Amino acid sequence: MNLQTADMVLQIATVFYIVSMAGYVLFLFNQKKIYQKTALCLISTAILFHCISIIVYTITTRQVPVHNLSQSLSVAALALGGMFLFFQYKFDLKILGVFASMLLSAIMLAVWIIPATPIEQNTVLKGFWFYSHILMVFTGEASLALACGAGILYLLQEKGIKTKHQGFFFKRLPSLDLLDNVGYTCLTTGFVLLTIGLVTGFVYAKTIWGRFWSGDPKEIFSVGSWIVYAALLHLRLYSGWRGRKSAIMTIIGFFIIIFTFLGVNMLLGGHHQAFTK
Repeated sequence: MNLQTADMVLQIATVFYIVSMAGYVLFLFNQKKIYQKTALCLISTAILFHCISIIVYTITTRQVPVHNLSQSLSVAALALGGMFLFFQYKFDLKILGVFASMLLSAIMLAVWIIPATPIEQNTVLKGFWFYSHILMVFTGEASLALACGAGILYLLQEKGIKTKHQGFFFKRLPSLDLLDNVGYTCLTTGFVLLTIGLVTGFVYAKTIWGRFWSGDPKEIFSVGSWIVYAALLHLRLYSGWRGRKSAIMTIIGFFIIIFTFLGVNMLLGGHHQAFTK
């Protein structure tokens, strides 16, 4: 096993992601279960190959592949795929696969389009707290991405219900209650994982730099994102912010996550800038 093997397996995974997206699009238009089942099988196969690629790379280099933008996006895609399968099994919300497969295909295409910067051995980026931080943050953000997807579907279904002719999505989407419940579960799961990820990140910073907080731009925006989601959950629980308001805030929150993941590193720099070069 070597890096060429890892790259080849990752290319195979990318092809499966794209083909699964085509299957989900067919399901969206034709609503035949065979398309959804085939697409789910394809995306599951893609995730399996993707996981094998990450494992091969990690064993070969003894480093988790998060050392530049393309690698970070690849790990983010794997986390998204894994969390999608989890929520698909839990809720059987078939139409969510349309959103997940499109986002996964877009991310993986970006992985291959973005030039990979040279990677240097870094003895700092390892250890229990670092790996825990990476795992929790990526899976947390993946759950929040799916919450965003559920929010988009909610708004589409709500528009269909209110429209006289109901439109394309009305018969293709489940009830508003189910979409809201799925979004809420993705939201709470992502928030808990993100919270653990922030805590482990602070502990990791303490072990490496001798302090929990350094005022790094990524730290500031990460805590800011956490506050947005904490406020949303508080409003849901105590002010009745369910349905439309929650869906809109979940979508806004995910765009903040995207800026925190990409924009902060590229525009403001800081300790995390190396992950998106």
